[in-house]
Amino acid sequence: LFGRVLDEVIDRKLLAREAERRGLDDSELVQRRLEATRERILGDVLIETEIASDVNEQKIQELYRDQVRQAQTTDEIRTRLILSRTREEAAAVVGVLAQGAAFEAVAAQSSIDDATRYSGGDLGYRTLDVLPQAYADALRGQPAGATVGPFQTEGGWAVLRVEDRRRETPPTLEQARPQIVRYLTYEGIRQELATLRGKARIERLVTPSSDPTPAPAPQAAPTPPAPVSAP
Repeated sequence: LFGRVLDEVIDRKLLAREAERRGLDDSELVQRRLEATRERILGDVLIETEIASDVNEQKIQELYRDQVRQAQTTDEIRTRLILSRTREEAAAVVGVLAQGAAFEAVAAQSSIDDATRYSGGDLGYRTLDVLPQAYADALRGQPAGATVGPFQTEGGWAVLRVEDRRRETPPTLEQARPQIVRYLTYEGIRQELATLRGKARIERLVTPSSDPTPAPAPQAAPTPPAPVSAP
């Protein structure tokens, strides 16, 4: 492996030297690419030396404690799903369940949701905020054992059963640490960019209406994930 990597480095240097010998490094295109690479490297170094280094243990633990306090007031709900194509089919499902049929068996036989039908419609434990809005609205305030629906969703008509409710169990600090560090880093980048944009005078020389060839979208820091999620 080392020999292969070393050969790649040697080949890259040989090609670069030959490009310099032919004067290609003086071209406008190469200079623009070199400047773009330089700017990207400088931005990465700023993040590594200033922003990432500002993510310390105190901030990590403070954010973790905040998330744990929030989790202690949030319910996790375990539900099962039967998804039907039409309201009439869903109503028929409710009728079968009312006669005492096992929800799991009806889900395996009738549900059109292939992701859950073979596990008896089991959706596992989830908090309402991560469920589709229609599911969250239907489940809000429902006790364990309740059958909910039918109601319309994006994929069809849903019937749910509430299997269990419990307080959300947060992960340990060490389990949550990578997400928290990533979140704090992204937040630091966002704040730094907001500050820099506020200080800078930015003049856009090309607008979408006057440019026949759309420019590639600039890379932005991805939306940070929720800092702590239950396992």
